[in-house]
Amino acid sequence: MKTNPIVGQGTPLRLWQTSRHLAQLPQIDILSLVPEGARAVIIAPHPDDEVLGCGGFLQLLAAAGRALQLISVTDGSASHPGSKRWPVERLSAVRPQESVEALRRLGLPLHRLKWLRGGFSDSNVAARETELCALIEHHLRPTDVVFTTWREDGHCDHEAVGRASAVAAKRIGATLHELPVWTWHWATPEDTMVPWHRARKICLTPPLIARKRHAIHAFASQLEGDPQIGLPPVLAPYVLDRLLQPFEVIFL
Repeated sequence: MKTNPIVGQGTPLRLWQTSRHLAQLPQIDILSLVPEGARAVIIAPHPDDEVLGCGGFLQLLAAAGRALQLISVTDGSASHPGSKRWPVERLSAVRPQESVEALRRLGLPLHRLKWLRGGFSDSNVAARETELCALIEHHLRPTDVVFTTWREDGHCDHEAVGRASAVAAKRIGATLHELPVWTWHWATPEDTMVPWHRARKICLTPPLIARKRHAIHAFASQLEGDPQIGLPPVLAPYVLDRLLQPFEVIFL
């Protein structure tokens, strides 16, 4: 079993900001990755990953009128283990509602957004990976461009969703791109575990970043921990800072 690398405060933001390696990543236009007539399919392990990983370029896709499909694999109800303030029952109801509000804040056309909720157990996706693969495959088309979490992102659900998405996309003939989310926490700019040769940078303007920040703040449950049991927030300020840089990265 892999050791969980998501511990402590992670890699300081200044290491990413001052990295010459990261600054030199090739830039790419999201509209060239999702050409006119294609559909972008975002497969999120938990409610919020779609915003954390690609809340910037989702705005660009929506503004260009690209068709969007969102698959939320779990309800995110395991984010506060042992908490009476945020029990599973409350989280299973609240977290999908937070996603709705976040997507509204991004300016996505909710009346046209196709949204599928997978109903898989948070933190246990790998146990039903074959089933998830079949579900994703059923909802993909050969012309789709799929965006999901990287298969080595450091969270068991992120990795299982990445693997299942990759298999399903290959079977259908859809294009797959992977997104680092927790990678920014445990990796470093020169980390050889990260496939930097596949990385491309999508630059974000200040208004896009501001809107992404506003959307992230819809996830109130993730911005709060539970002091009574010593549980810090999932999205602590130092986590958000790394996810609100003036670009988003994808692995081609």
